[in-house]
Amino acid sequence: MFLTMLQVVKPAQDLLENSESQEKTLSVYKLIMDGGLGGQIIIGILFVLLAMALYIYFERYFAIRAAAKVDKNFMNQIKEQVSKGNLEAAKLLCAQDNSPTARLIEKGISRIGKPLEDINTAIENAGKLEIYNLEKNVSILATISGAAPMLGFLGTVIGMIIAIHEIANAGGQIDIKMLSDGLYTAMTTTVAGLIVGIIAYVAYNHLVVRTDKVVYQMEAKSVEFLDLLNEPV
Repeated sequence: MFLTMLQVVKPAQDLLENSESQEKTLSVYKLIMDGGLGGQIIIGILFVLLAMALYIYFERYFAIRAAAKVDKNFMNQIKEQVSKGNLEAAKLLCAQDNSPTARLIEKGISRIGKPLEDINTAIENAGKLEIYNLEKNVSILATISGAAPMLGFLGTVIGMIIAIHEIANAGGQIDIKMLSDGLYTAMTTTVAGLIVGIIAYVAYNHLVVRTDKVVYQMEAKSVEFLDLLNEPV
């Protein structure tokens, strides 16, 4: 009786070990390679989009971080030089700082002597240019965050069409393995598209938040400079 139970349990254990070993062989690389030309092209495009998104994010991140660095004593030094009427020294301070805020102040200093409205307009125009430079290529991240999931869904549709086509060619006999392979391939492109889209979306929103902080800083310093010009002599 005991030997009979061992004979029954042993094949069951072998079957379980075989199924576990088969599951361990499943890999993303194999799914991509078995996905056909259409799936491979879509995965390749998604990898390119991911590389673009990461490059744009890190390039803009370091540029925006550098733009946010302004010396705490910068405006005090500007006020001191402007109060003394030493405008060239004030411009030199702005050139040495070389930040968006400093360039706005330099634009305002160069307009001193003209009506205050003209100075304000010049600063606003310079500010729009600085904001444009800060947001350069950031919109591409928004495009990638929307396009990547759609490309993934396109791969899913292509995978489903291929799976159904193979089943139809098999004479109407549903092969579970054939169908599961097609579904694995279809879902791989969906997952890849969602991963790229999520990364691009998070990167875009993070850059927008950091850009807004720089913009608020520019506005605050510009108002402080205009208040300086409004002070009675």
